[in-house]
Amino acid sequence: MKYKYAVVGGGSAGCVMASRLSEVPTNQVLLIEAGQDIPPNAVPDDIAAAYAGRAAMNRNYVWDGLTAQLAENRARQATIARYEQARVMGGGSSINGQVATRGAPEDYDRWQALGATGWNWESILPYFRKLETDLDFEGPAHGDRGPIRIRRTPRDEWDGFTRSIVAALEEQGFQLNPDINDGFRAGYSPTPLNTYNGRRVSSAVGYLDARVRARPNLTIAAHTQAIRIVFDGTRVKGVEVEDRHGRRLVEADEVILSAGAIWSPTLLMRSGVGPAAHLAQLGIPVVADLPGVGRNLQEHAAIHVSAYLLPEARAATAESRHNSIYLRYASGLGETFAPDMLLNFACRSGWHAVGRRLGTIQAYILQPFSRGSVRLASADPNAIPIVDLNLLGDRRDLERLKDAFRRSVALFRSAAVARIARDPFATSYSDRVRRTGRVTLWNKLTTNLLAALLDASPAIRRLALEHLVNDAPQIDRLLADEALLEEHIARTVSGVWHPAGTCRMGDVSDPAAVTDFVGRVRGVQGLRIADNSVMPEVPRANTNLPAMMIGERMSALIRETAGAH
Repeated sequence: MKYKYAVVGGGSAGCVMASRLSEVPTNQVLLIEAGQDIPPNAVPDDIAAAYAGRAAMNRNYVWDGLTAQLAENRARQATIARYEQARVMGGGSSINGQVATRGAPEDYDRWQALGATGWNWESILPYFRKLETDLDFEGPAHGDRGPIRIRRTPRDEWDGFTRSIVAALEEQGFQLNPDINDGFRAGYSPTPLNTYNGRRVSSAVGYLDARVRARPNLTIAAHTQAIRIVFDGTRVKGVEVEDRHGRRLVEADEVILSAGAIWSPTLLMRSGVGPAAHLAQLGIPVVADLPGVGRNLQEHAAIHVSAYLLPEARAATAESRHNSIYLRYASGLGETFAPDMLLNFACRSGWHAVGRRLGTIQAYILQPFSRGSVRLASADPNAIPIVDLNLLGDRRDLERLKDAFRRSVALFRSAAVARIARDPFATSYSDRVRRTGRVTLWNKLTTNLLAALLDASPAIRRLALEHLVNDAPQIDRLLADEALLEEHIARTVSGVWHPAGTCRMGDVSDPAAVTDFVGRVRGVQGLRIADNSVMPEVPRANTNLPAMMIGERMSALIRETAGAH
């Protein structure tokens, strides 16, 4: 069978694309997902839960073996760590923190200035409204009939840690911004969440419900990996896929890559579309020389500081959400839009007993200057790509994280927070944290024992934190030694799973642009991209909602081009 559209990747954008394109009965649509499907009547408990810590740590839902170079230290030694990218229907929206933010109007006006014609704020706002049902706010900035339900944790449900943080922020002069999705300014805000009645509303749940799945013109192929795009000359013929039956060619009039900012450029290069010199080195025949493929990789670089929480400050239950508010602020460092930084306050740092006793401040850069890349390791279609996030490649990003570290420590040591939080220490998303985060009986037993030590007495707690939990220099040493702080940040900085920009949209005169404003890949016919890789710059937001917006707008543009509305 030949399909009208083959959508590669069932993530945040891909589910939207498949749903919207199959609304036209004459469109035969195939959705290809490498991971497992999660139909409405069989959503796993860890994915459905409002607390995301279990799903995010479940290695069955991510690409095995994928790593990224995070940053280099002064000796130019690179930190390389696992880089969790979703491999499950719904993509990141099925395992992420369920944060539903959009970014600022200036972010998207900047897209248009960089050559993404028609992607300014005025043009894309209707698609943010179309995807959502905001249960807290009405008016022209919000939608009330979309498939993604959005709410915020009411103030009377905030945990003790959050209430103490708010008191400290207000003492510093920060004010409440009730709706971060309508009025992007500095201040603390209740976090918008794609959570309803205590359950996650992923793009798979919202866009591929039972009614959509019943359409005769929509085929869903899970556990099916795209190997490469097949061309006849420069015209797309289809996609070579592999499943339990082996490899085969799926023919399609158009192939739409929605595999994300790591895998979409990887698939392009495997298929001969990308930097000609790089492909020639690997013996891959060049179909189209596009030097921008895999470049311009952006991420929100993050650091962490944690502390022991007294019982009255902790999450109420084992399934309580971990964060209720965000703080956005202007660093005043570098040529940025304001605000350019974020502090996220988590009243729990893991699903286990130790995680429930540790509060964490995560600081990350909303508008990064650093740029990384995605390259192929070999021509082997099963080889993992080489991902270099280069998080501190621009000195301005390091300076802002140093400032954020000091701000985080100052908050923990403020009178309002020190009342309920003890012994702050520098933390990181290390391999040890990853191992402990897996949901196993052994991890449950060992963390229960360590939690008992933390609760035993202040002296025993400090010994346990210093020798069993913390693997970084003490806070006061980091604050006193600039070089040591820089080394610590270079060693522990991480991304927050918001990769973007590796196949960016741009003007026809821009040699680094990969697609035009309707997602068509340069130099070939019948191939488009609709995911976060087309972003010229990552917005100042979690990228889940922007990815769905891209799916909404790109599918609408395709339907307009085809004459079907």
